[in-house]
Amino acid sequence: MHSTAAQLCSDRRDLLLVALVIPLRGPAGIFGPACELSAQLAVEELNAAGGILDREVRLVVVDGGAEPRQVADEVAGLVALGAVDAVVGWHTSAVRQALAPRIAHRVPYIYTAQYEGGEETPGVFLTGETDIQQLAPAMRLLAEATGARRWCTVGSDYVWPRVTARTARRFARECRGSVVDELFIPLDTEEYGPAMRRIEAGGADAVLMLLLGDDAVRFNRAFTAAGLHQRCVRLSTHMDENLLLATGAEAAEGLWATAGYFDSLMTSESLSFSHRYARRFGYEAPVAGSLGESCFEGILLLGALAAHRGSLTVPNSPGPEETISYEGPRGALRLRGNHLEQRLYLARADALDFDIIAQL
Repeated sequence: MHSTAAQLCSDRRDLLLVALVIPLRGPAGIFGPACELSAQLAVEELNAAGGILDREVRLVVVDGGAEPRQVADEVAGLVALGAVDAVVGWHTSAVRQALAPRIAHRVPYIYTAQYEGGEETPGVFLTGETDIQQLAPAMRLLAEATGARRWCTVGSDYVWPRVTARTARRFARECRGSVVDELFIPLDTEEYGPAMRRIEAGGADAVLMLLLGDDAVRFNRAFTAAGLHQRCVRLSTHMDENLLLATGAEAAEGLWATAGYFDSLMTSESLSFSHRYARRFGYEAPVAGSLGESCFEGILLLGALAAHRGSLTVPNSPGPEETISYEGPRGALRLRGNHLEQRLYLARADALDFDIIAQL
């Protein structure tokens, strides 16, 4: 169960309050319910085992779908008031860049989204996949499997897609291909006709999708309606099962995704998580997916950091002599610097599910 800061009792020596910053509006709002449920499950399981540092963990949900400065102001205000002890969440890189300088030196900040890489702010720890880990091998395998060589990058117009697009140019050359065009589309775009005509005119045979949430759903439908799925494959680093369900089976042909977790992942750890999630929230609950499940990982990493250091003081990145690790739905994981090491996968959409093709 989550709480608001105003609802919490004044004496909270036995409570550890975590701001869960997740999108509750905008194109990424589709991920919010799965993020919240996954974090809630992690909190309940931690509390059943004694909490963090013998303190009961509670969530304070903050809407990370607002404007980045507004999100940063709200979370920084909670930290300044002593109303939260840590911050965990999936949200855009624009929000992270606004928030990290305000809080990371004061409380631990666990950022769980796949992102462009390069975050080094002290006190920020990252559980998500990065471009270098994920995109280069995925583009190479997809080129080998499909013969794709002429890439067109289509991204939402903010920091993550723009930085990733620059990285993708180098990766395409390493795959003996090239990026023939780049399109950056405003968030909440409804009309994709101009983008479809530009992709067709450019002669691309592969599209790197760096679109956020509902924007990716609308793009997929427009892409198929234009018949481009018959000549182009699509690769996404942010496509989970919730987006696939919203896209629909007809618009999923030729769609590939890469991530550190899929609900179809058949490992003992992932199967156990799926079972516990369904048992707790029901089989009609939002699919956890890689983005929602990342918030489960974020809470577990916060617990592992606290247990290793014996406190919630803002920790430095672990040195080479330190091992901070835990086991979760993605398996046995450990920190290297301030990033979590994990296995990554390439999957192909098969109607309304993902078929995992390879480990990267």
